[in-house]
Amino acid sequence: MKKIETKKAPAAIGPYVQGNIHNGLLYASGQIPIIPETGEIKGKTIEEQTEQVMENIKHLLLAGGSSFESVVKTTCFLSDMENFARFNKIYAGYFSSNLPARSCVAVAGLPKDVLVEVEVIAVVE
Repeated sequence: MKKIETKKAPAAIGPYVQGNIHNGLLYASGQIPIIPETGEIKGKTIEEQTEQVMENIKHLLLAGGSSFESVVKTTCFLSDMENFARFNKIYAGYFSSNLPARSCVAVAGLPKDVLVEVEVIAVVE
């Protein structure tokens, strides 16, 4: 197993790694809207926070030798399903015709009281 590390995505804030590659798949830890350079949460709206989450994921994928085109599965956590359509609009912009399988659930709470967290599994190119 190979550990993924990049300064272009937030450092782990607990006992976990940013991601692991095993048997040709990258398993990325869930990303919340932390700005890697400052450690601060980006934005107050679901759109701003989703954009930061997806940028963090982009950098994890690149660090692991993958891309959004190779994502096979995502799991999305929203603090409020009322944000579902607005979240989808930003999320969809990161994928072209190769849409991954996905689960999206509302949860009682997320780390640092953010609105969204997304984790991905991708094929390493």
